[in-house]
Amino acid sequence: MKKLAIVSTHPIQYYAPVFKLLAQKLDVKVFYTWGIEVLENKYDPGFKKDIKWDIPLLDGYKYHFTKNIAKNPGSHHSKGIINPNLITEIETFGADALLIYGYAYDSHLKVMRYFKGKTPIYFRGDSTLLDKENIFKKLIKTVYLTWVYKHIDVAFYVGLANRAYFKKYGVPDKNLINAPHAIDNDFFSADRTTEANDIRHKMGIQQSDILILYAGKFETKKNPEILLQAFGKLRHQNVFLLLLGNGDLEMVLKEKTKSLKKRKYIFFEDFKNQNQLPAYYQACDLFCLPSKGPGETWGLAVNEAMAAGKAILISDKVGCQSNLVLDGSNGLIFKSENTKDIYQNLKRLIFDKQKLIDMGKASKNIIAKYSFQIQVNKIIEAINEQ
Repeated sequence: MKKLAIVSTHPIQYYAPVFKLLAQKLDVKVFYTWGIEVLENKYDPGFKKDIKWDIPLLDGYKYHFTKNIAKNPGSHHSKGIINPNLITEIETFGADALLIYGYAYDSHLKVMRYFKGKTPIYFRGDSTLLDKENIFKKLIKTVYLTWVYKHIDVAFYVGLANRAYFKKYGVPDKNLINAPHAIDNDFFSADRTTEANDIRHKMGIQQSDILILYAGKFETKKNPEILLQAFGKLRHQNVFLLLLGNGDLEMVLKEKTKSLKKRKYIFFEDFKNQNQLPAYYQACDLFCLPSKGPGETWGLAVNEAMAAGKAILISDKVGCQSNLVLDGSNGLIFKSENTKDIYQNLKRLIFDKQKLIDMGKASKNIIAKYSFQIQVNKIIEAINEQ
């Protein structure tokens, strides 16, 4: 059984299940570079509150929290991850291969440079080319990232937009393997009808009505304001909007809602943990992620909503749009930051509830090809063939 050392910043709900599955076929050890302190710091700056995930993130695989000596520890800047012992710890483990999540940290890049040519290096990231940048920044970035990716042997890309990113920065086709971004499809598709009906009933929403859901951080990047603005222009009396989450824009959104004629059709609820989320997805008829970026690299909430069998409306700045939303089949894509376009697409989608139901069924069929097991199989196959 081959030994795989995984380098990641901290336990993440979308990665831990992958590590657990990998550990069933490989001798896996995950090196968490943020340090043990990450378990004590529950504050999420995006949600503006303490977050403790209600699913196990450290079960089923070996792990080690390596010492982080950064003055300002965290994954929000390159100098937030500095691990003087990491390379020695990986060597002591005796890894046959390395899987590194993210390059933009001091220690992660040092590991890539040190082990290049000594141990096969597999890389996982989900960046795209969707965000606009000035010419000078583009030039500097191209030179730098082309150099960075010369230190890896294989890149596991999450989707088409991510593949284009790796190709632009010099990773050849033969070194690109599709290991699709995924969530626990079974968890989000498991029947939560009773809870979903209770959620609608609590808001006074009938089964014949249409509920649009936004779920995530209330932050500028995700641009929930444009959804609120477009919804406020709708004249339909049987359409409701639920904004689920917390964050910097919470008070702004609530204040803007007060001035809308449709304010009685708009609801807010606080962040919901993993075990609560499926019922909220299943309660809605249409899920919307209106992000403008920068940095909406994929949008895993879209996977979750699709696993719950829902129609999708997203902007063209959401990284998953070229993979997951087949325009007109399971949803629609609008031009980012274009209020008229999101409004017109909303009108098209809410016209026919049965059409939304059919789109939701299409979403379930599409997302079946984006699972943890498929992702893991691709990784294991690549490592065993080295």
